[in-house]
Amino acid sequence: MVENTIKKDPIYERWRTKIFLITWLGYASYYLTRKAFPVAKLGFEDDASINMTTSMMANIDAAYLIAYAIGQFVFGMMVDRFGSRKIILVGMLTSVGAAVLMGSAFGYAFFIGIIVIQGFSQATGWAAFCKNLSTFYSVKERGRVMGLWCSNFAVGSLVSTPLIAWIAYGVFDTWRMALWSAGGFLFIVWLLQILFQRNSPEDVGLVSINRYHEIETETETETEAEKLLTEQSQEKLTFRDELKIITTDRTVMLLGLVYFLLKPARYAILFWGPFIVYEHFKEVGKFAAATVPITFEIAGVLSPVILGYISDKYMGSRRYKICIISLFGLSVSLFVFPLLLASHSLILVGVAFFFIGMMQFGPDAMLSSTAAIETGSGKRAGTVLGFVNGCGSIGAILGGVIPGYLGAEQAFTFLAIANLIAVLLLLPMRNK
Repeated sequence: MVENTIKKDPIYERWRTKIFLITWLGYASYYLTRKAFPVAKLGFEDDASINMTTSMMANIDAAYLIAYAIGQFVFGMMVDRFGSRKIILVGMLTSVGAAVLMGSAFGYAFFIGIIVIQGFSQATGWAAFCKNLSTFYSVKERGRVMGLWCSNFAVGSLVSTPLIAWIAYGVFDTWRMALWSAGGFLFIVWLLQILFQRNSPEDVGLVSINRYHEIETETETETEAEKLLTEQSQEKLTFRDELKIITTDRTVMLLGLVYFLLKPARYAILFWGPFIVYEHFKEVGKFAAATVPITFEIAGVLSPVILGYISDKYMGSRRYKICIISLFGLSVSLFVFPLLLASHSLILVGVAFFFIGMMQFGPDAMLSSTAAIETGSGKRAGTVLGFVNGCGSIGAILGGVIPGYLGAEQAFTFLAIANLIAVLLLLPMRNK
């Protein structure tokens, strides 16, 4: 390990810990306002002022995901231009405002308009936080660190769903409090970001992480397009130049395509898991239906850590091989899920969600963070992170829409096939 070969600076190490924790909390907290609408769906049937069909809810999800996908491409590039801090603070505060407004909504059109704002604001998080963390942790430790850090989106989803469901239906008995309480909690986290988050070690008077760990900068990993553009200009590149860089890199394009195929499964469960459970087990009630799918998020806490450790410790940082194995297991579990749903056993459904999460979250985290950061290098990390996650977010639109139109059984079969295709695409990369 790198840390064993250098003398540690206590100030530097405190900042590394601080940035890890504040960025982990920051991205986990985005899930408060992201999961608020899926929880709010459970109360629409009992509210006479809201006339909402499942297809209309699916359209709202689609509007959110379209905005989220576009935002990933845009804000990934903006992170490289303006730094993580500005993007995070503006995006998080906007998400708070959108949640508060959506909790006051009465009509379908109003929902659509505000959810688009929410989608754009949510897109400010991933690339900004990932690049922020990568400036404090070097490549030789990044698999383990990012694996642990990526537990944030599983924990965030795991905690936010039962928390806001309990406040909305256990305390106030109104779906509106799901949105209002989520906005309130995220505002507190926004204040913490102002106090503790910083862009890079240099911003607090420290040397770069590569210099601290005595690592040479590997410029040979740049693409030919990036080298050409670097030679032409030392100024900030245009969006067109940035697009040229990433679209001429085959690895970036492959990551984007695979993540496009992987992401729908996660969002189908995040957005429709509680609804699917309630539809098949109405006797358990709304709160129980909202909490059963959290086994998916529990697995999500473990999976990125385990796969990140295995890739660093036993596979020589070969991220793709472990992803291939896990994605194959995900395809099988998605094929089997409709059969378990038909068994009318709530325990089996909960176990199935857990196994799907174990197979899904590890590759999701590894491909969208560690692999993307290492492919983009320091200069283009935000752009590549935004591009890969933007492609995944386009796929997530399918995950948000398909269950509302096809039903659970057909939707999960579709998702299984998509992940099997992802396995086949990654096979040539297994030893990279």
